[in-house]
Amino acid sequence: MDSNLLKVFITVANTNSISQAAKELEFTQSNVTLRIKQLEKNIGYSLFHRTNRGVILTNEGEKLFPYALDIIKKVEEAQVHMRNIDYQEVLKIGSTQTFTTSSLMPFLEKLNSDFKEMNLEFTVDSSLNLIDKLLDYKLDVAFVNGNPNHKDIEILNVFEEKMVLVEPLDKEPQKTCFVFKKSCANCATLENYIKNTRDENYKTVELENFELILGCIKAGFGIGLLSPKIIEKFGYTNKVKTTDIENHLDTHLICRKDYLPIIHEYLRNSSL
Repeated sequence: MDSNLLKVFITVANTNSISQAAKELEFTQSNVTLRIKQLEKNIGYSLFHRTNRGVILTNEGEKLFPYALDIIKKVEEAQVHMRNIDYQEVLKIGSTQTFTTSSLMPFLEKLNSDFKEMNLEFTVDSSLNLIDKLLDYKLDVAFVNGNPNHKDIEILNVFEEKMVLVEPLDKEPQKTCFVFKKSCANCATLENYIKNTRDENYKTVELENFELILGCIKAGFGIGLLSPKIIEKFGYTNKVKTTDIENHLDTHLICRKDYLPIIHEYLRNSSL
């Protein structure tokens, strides 16, 4: 079964549209239609109902869909394994916004210097999303906040990333927690800290810009939980009050146990 035809099938099924699938695949609509017809001929069943509002899977199409997903995933895994069989040709790296802002560039510069032929691909997201992508083989390694404690994940390295409570320097803050994303580990840690140490109710507000978060805290609009490196980077060291609180948000460099990067020993011995 041609995996290229299955990719087209999956895209059409996900979009419920021949035209939208063509845009995503950068094919012509006639090309997509032809490939679906070819797959239907190979399978021996119609895979889509055509309607005025697009296309929907037939019963046979619904049965094929999970198998198609599994086949494509296996093919992509095989391609990655074969590309990297002799040397690390591509390294797909995921990182939290905190680590990206505070520490990622020196790491990447050293990596690029030591492995000049290796291509690097980057994803910046919350720790939870990065872990999901790693487990789904969409990333080779990821820098995440805290220990994932997952049976399929191996910790390659740990980098100290002390987080501090950040408050206005000379005024009482409003009852607001500023976070980069509500799905990030920093948010959960800050909310738990507030719940356990303060009687008042705090609302949580996302601000996907660290300089803006620091500016709001300095002005007294709320509090946050940030890395001292980020506070220093944006010039707020002497403009806000910081307090050490217990947390376990050191940055962990992780990978799948069943798919160690070829340069895993290098990564284990890396320092910042």
